[in-house]
Amino acid sequence: MAAQALIESVLQNWPAVLGIAITAYLISNRFNRGLNRYPGPFLASLTDWWRFWVVYKRRPEVEHIRLHEKHGDVVRLGPNALSFSDPKALKTIYGLNKGFTKTEFYPVQQAVASGHRLPSLFSTTSEAFHAQLRRSVNSAFSMTTLIQYEPFVDSTTELFLSQTEKLYAKTGTACNFSRWLQFYAFDVIGEMTYSKRHGFLEENRDIDGIIDYVANLFDYAAPIGQIPFLDLLFLKNPIWLLLGKYGLVDGTFPVAKFARARMLERYPTSSDPKSATILPSTEPTAESKKPDLLSKFVQAKYDRAEFMNDSLVMTMAISMAFAGSETTAISLSSVFYYLLKNPRCMEEVYRELDSKAKEGFFGDYENGLVTWTESQKLPYLDACIKEAFRLHPAPGLTLERIVPPQGADIAGHFVKGGTIVGCSAWVMHRRKEIFGEDVEVYRPERWLVDELKDKNAEEKRIKEMTGTMLQFGAGARTCIGKNISLLEMYKVVPSLLRRFEIRLEDPTKEWTIHNAWFVRQLNFNTTFHRRELVKPSA
Repeated sequence: MAAQALIESVLQNWPAVLGIAITAYLISNRFNRGLNRYPGPFLASLTDWWRFWVVYKRRPEVEHIRLHEKHGDVVRLGPNALSFSDPKALKTIYGLNKGFTKTEFYPVQQAVASGHRLPSLFSTTSEAFHAQLRRSVNSAFSMTTLIQYEPFVDSTTELFLSQTEKLYAKTGTACNFSRWLQFYAFDVIGEMTYSKRHGFLEENRDIDGIIDYVANLFDYAAPIGQIPFLDLLFLKNPIWLLLGKYGLVDGTFPVAKFARARMLERYPTSSDPKSATILPSTEPTAESKKPDLLSKFVQAKYDRAEFMNDSLVMTMAISMAFAGSETTAISLSSVFYYLLKNPRCMEEVYRELDSKAKEGFFGDYENGLVTWTESQKLPYLDACIKEAFRLHPAPGLTLERIVPPQGADIAGHFVKGGTIVGCSAWVMHRRKEIFGEDVEVYRPERWLVDELKDKNAEEKRIKEMTGTMLQFGAGARTCIGKNISLLEMYKVVPSLLRRFEIRLEDPTKEWTIHNAWFVRQLNFNTTFHRRELVKPSA
């Protein structure tokens, strides 16, 4: 009877009961794990919906920079989330064997094929799974191995240069440069992974809507990742996945469809692509012996049969397009934009390239292609690329990790286990004591040894800057495709500049920044003008 009376009382007074429950929940959040001692927006201490809203507005990096300038090295961004800007925190949070694991933010970005989630090196929260998968494919991503793939990059770069001349230089048509660079990055990854380009450059359009889909996915994942439970109501809804598993709906991502189609071309004895299986079986055939990344992934399946399977082969193939293309295109846009906005720096790059060309330094004086080895002997270009990485890193949110159960001392602050902590590249790359007082200025010279100063001190300064950079992440979870991105960038930037003079369509306009986890650039329009290749001096 007492229980019944209590229930009736609750029902009769439900507004008050609801109000009390919500108040208790908010108070619990406010004082969660003692995080109330850290400064930050009051709303952020009560609910993750504050984080959701800031990210949804597409410029969270601006808010994060502002908060750290106001509050210092530690800022509370959620009921259970802290952001650190002290470089000393990097080794603790991202260091090897420190016990910090990825948060549920990352699985929101997992691809789906035939109703199956496909955890990748990037999106898995399991350190054991990550270690096994990385060990299986690591050799395919070493710089030594990637040099073997340089012909793939050359092939796509030649097409990129010829199409740039045909479509833009000869016609005088303005180019959506960030989009054009994205077409290039996707086609390079396609050729390097499957020995087949997607077709973006040839057709000058978004094939199968893949690029727009990836952009929309990140638009979704960035805010939803702040409250990961929401993903279970939408893209990863268990009912939707079950229907996809039995072929009643097709929730397969376009990139996964492309990967499956390429694998079917490589392995013609595989199963029907319309079947409900995750992917075709990668059984060896005479036609499958190709020195691309897919062949490396398939080889890993046989070298580590106790772990690797067809699902993981496809996961690796898909993840190449997801992260590799987007981040490389963003970084390439940054390099060109900052050079165009700083004519002095652009002139210095041209001077370096032309001087080397007159010396007979380059091997290609017909198409203007620059090899990886040649690119490593262009110090000013190297400094320009690094400075673009610093001012506009691709990841635009904190790289979240969970403090291990026993808690941890992070840059002089003891943080309890289970707390979400992280650092933002946009914040960290603007530490004045590391990069100088002019952190908002594009100044490539900061990456070069000042000959008027002590050489050892200068080399130490540059090493410290390098150790603070987060454009590829840090620690054991550093982006495995880092070397692929560098290979592309260090080849295409000088190759394009040898062939063309690039100008902003309207030098008075700034581009638009769109932060959806990866910080894309919009309204970056340029014109191209053919430049005669500088030949060796007689």
